[in-house]
Amino acid sequence: MSLQNTEYKYISVGDDRIPYIAGSTMKVVELVTSHLTYGWSPAELHFQYPHISLSQIHSALAYYWDHKAEIDADMARRLELARTLKAASPSAIASRLRADGLL
Repeated sequence: MSLQNTEYKYISVGDDRIPYIAGSTMKVVELVTSHLTYGWSPAELHFQYPHISLSQIHSALAYYWDHKAEIDADMARRLELARTLKAASPSAIASRLRADGLL
């Protein structure tokens, strides 16, 4: 997959139109989800993801605030997919573990 640079120094957009943190495989939406879900500050995000620099984190958060509707819609799609998968019939291994009282 090729990445195109953006006006944000540490953000690149892939062919799939998904913004990534440059120099990593982390998507902006993944970092933002941690920020919003856990209330983590940029310093805490850096502690949790030491491979992402504070500059990259601030760039990702700035990108989020400037593209909030688009990224919020992506998070909503991901949440709906998770709910759909959870509601689907369990896998054979999950059924067996449940039957054995291990899950």
